[in-house]
Amino acid sequence: MMDEKMAKPQKPELLAPAGDFEKLKYALAYGADAVYVGGSAYGLRAYAGNFGPEELKNAIEYTHQAGKKIYIAVNIFAHEEDFEGMAEYLQQLESWGADAAIVSDPGIVALAQEVAPKLPLHLSTQANNTNSLSMRFWMKQGIERIVLARELTASEIEKVRRNVPGELEMFVHGAMCMSYSGRCLLSNYLTGRDANHGECTQPCRWSYGLVEEKRPDEVFPIEEDERGTYVFNSHDLCLLSHLPLLKSLEIDSYKIEGRMKSVHYVACNVKAYRAGIDALWEQGEDAFQANLPNWLVEMDKVSHRDYSTGFLFGKPGADAHNLETSHYIREYDFVGVGVSKEELKNAEPDFEPEESSIGYWVEQRNYFRKGDTIEVLTPDDEPWIFEVKQMWDMDGEPVEVANHAKQILRLELPQPLPKFSILRKPKKFKGNRGN
Repeated sequence: MMDEKMAKPQKPELLAPAGDFEKLKYALAYGADAVYVGGSAYGLRAYAGNFGPEELKNAIEYTHQAGKKIYIAVNIFAHEEDFEGMAEYLQQLESWGADAAIVSDPGIVALAQEVAPKLPLHLSTQANNTNSLSMRFWMKQGIERIVLARELTASEIEKVRRNVPGELEMFVHGAMCMSYSGRCLLSNYLTGRDANHGECTQPCRWSYGLVEEKRPDEVFPIEEDERGTYVFNSHDLCLLSHLPLLKSLEIDSYKIEGRMKSVHYVACNVKAYRAGIDALWEQGEDAFQANLPNWLVEMDKVSHRDYSTGFLFGKPGADAHNLETSHYIREYDFVGVGVSKEELKNAEPDFEPEESSIGYWVEQRNYFRKGDTIEVLTPDDEPWIFEVKQMWDMDGEPVEVANHAKQILRLELPQPLPKFSILRKPKKFKGNRGN
């Protein structure tokens, strides 16, 4: 009798980035099975917002109440001074019930096993996990999950899967670093901010030219266009279309990159991958292929660079790098999020929201105004659109233009805004102004 797992591969975990508490909540609401976050220290995203100790404890509780998992990045390349306070931090993570710490430094691995032996450990992609021999070595050291290097092809992943009995995680979406497994010194050299301590300024996205020693004031472009060259400017990874191939590899967790990205980025991409995974595993490939074009359209609405398959089918060539510009593709502006009356009361205890059958509350995130066409993204339903006809501030005064950051507004809408709604403004619809 055929083993049940061989007959029907187990549905993989969908792992989403959460740079702060708000993104964590949206990631879970839009369908993530787990999130990965960073504390205020010891992680490789120093500018992601991150979580202070009390907030991190609350985030772990919130995630577990939702029936989901949370992994904490402790993946710096540690110097001697970095170990000050780390033992206590790891013990806190263990006592709070974190589902795993993501690590890359052997010293941190050894310390965690000594002071927090019940804290599961996942090995970060920063550890250059490219072959089964090294992965089995790490699992003998007590590592429960390996995050595969992004430089592996599908055929390599297949061989690794056959030879590694423990959990494997792979990136399926997000920015691609031009350096091997993210080990880059450009930022440190050019700006003094160390990428391997979470402070990368992404100089690989800058425009470069050529300067001759005796003519320092003359910059010669390395010709791709008149503005310079972008030889390091890799495309973003997007493997949604190739989930049928990935399914056969039986990877335990699919990871979306982007702790520095917006709530809109997290919500939209998580929703697309959630739908794709569920359709493929529960309904089959025909249902997946039938809906794939709609999911890809949705993912194009998020700010992104051109998409590629990374290393999945071999070493990337010129088609995986944008040699013309480092600019993002932005077809929509993320302009706001829905706010419930309960959230308003929690934020402003003295405020009494006005009762209205046509008014719904929104927190502004980007410029929009009366007459604009707005699209609403929600966790469970298809997007819908409306025209901004009327809006008021918290004092009930009419507002023509929403141009104050995080201003709370009441909008006239044709239907209620579900919790965790996201408002975005299409740039191509007629009637949009101020673009």
